[in-house]
Amino acid sequence: MHIIGTIIRFVVSALVLMLVGYLVPGFGVMGFWSAILAAIVIAVLGWAVEQLFGRRISPYGRGIVGFISGAVVIYIAQLFVPGMHASILGALLASLVIGIIDLFVPTNFRGRNADGT
Repeated sequence: MHIIGTIIRFVVSALVLMLVGYLVPGFGVMGFWSAILAAIVIAVLGWAVEQLFGRRISPYGRGIVGFISGAVVIYIAQLFVPGMHASILGALLASLVIGIIDLFVPTNFRGRNADGT
């Protein structure tokens, strides 16, 4: 069941990225498969940032540092994803909108241990 949850999380993340692409000027993802790839790249880059600097700097650490690190991850992700573009302002706005959407449609199960508790 773990792999299905991961797949669903990436699909939801891709849909959120596509929605943000329509809402935010200076940010865009062309097509569903580009959005899936962007979701994977953003997850990997976010994990790398977390490993280097700790959980406090991750977007899930909240606060201004998490917001800025999320924008940097989004901006860097465009270098690896064909069909994705983000200006600096677009990455900042996308990070803000994704954070707001994540409050209502969480794309990560925070606070859960490996055993599901």
